[in-house]
Amino acid sequence: MTITSTMTDDRVAAQEEFRNELVDARILVRTSVDGLYQRSATFESIVRGIERLVGIAGNGGYEPLLFFPPVLPREEFIRSDYLRSFPDLTGSIDTFVGNDRDHVNLLRALENGEDWTRFLAPAEVMLCSAACHPLYASLTGTLPEGGRRVELQGFCFRHEPSVDPARMQMFRQHEFVAVGTPGECIAHRDKWLDTALSLLRGLGLPVRKVVANDPFFGRAGRILAANQRDTALKFEIVCPITSTESPTAIASGNYHLDHFGGPFNILASDGHIAHSACIGFGLERITLALLKTHGIDPRAWPDDVRSQLGQ
Repeated sequence: MTITSTMTDDRVAAQEEFRNELVDARILVRTSVDGLYQRSATFESIVRGIERLVGIAGNGGYEPLLFFPPVLPREEFIRSDYLRSFPDLTGSIDTFVGNDRDHVNLLRALENGEDWTRFLAPAEVMLCSAACHPLYASLTGTLPEGGRRVELQGFCFRHEPSVDPARMQMFRQHEFVAVGTPGECIAHRDKWLDTALSLLRGLGLPVRKVVANDPFFGRAGRILAANQRDTALKFEIVCPITSTESPTAIASGNYHLDHFGGPFNILASDGHIAHSACIGFGLERITLALLKTHGIDPRAWPDDVRSQLGQ
């Protein structure tokens, strides 16, 4: 066995060990699919505390908080261009639109153990892949002076089943988005990265900021990933959850350039295509980082952490 495969085996073993610890303590309840969990009241209580703390950090400088559902219109999903870069993570929703005869054929296929999904057709909605994606269609037109600043939260789906409890298939992001000129967006991202580091360190988490890239698909994706890193468009705030050598991203700051401004026809106040940037807090991952760092029982956490989170 090579050194690399040994490290991978050790990492998977650590992920399974932490998952078992969470399940044994009834913090999470496993389903038959890796990466899909039922969450306990204890888990959700921590999430609520993080939500409140992150919202306070916004300091009222944003439009009223929006909560997005886990689906968005298929047409808006296509315009986001997510499918081009991350087809392997995408979640399409299909539904039955046939007649009585089609229904009989579907049931026959089901009873015979055949592929009954061939009788389904794509619905008008897709599973949302990033919390901010549903926002941009609502910003079409010319932005006011200074752009727009939006606080939002939503469920996201990414098809990457894993034994790692920090790699859930359905999870929540709490984001602060700036849309406007390049300077406004870069300043927004950089300010929030500093704020996020301070907030997370204040919870006793051993976090650091690193240059990162998204998991673009295929050969062309490797070029995009290298360019993203070289131009420092994306930073992640990472924390060791099940590995110190490969810490987990629990928050990230992204500068999108005009990736959304162009397709959604958003103009900055100067008449140029608007740029955008966001800071995203992974609510489940931060919760898991706290459980790993301070222990599986929140009642035994340090008093200052419990106080900040309202535990």
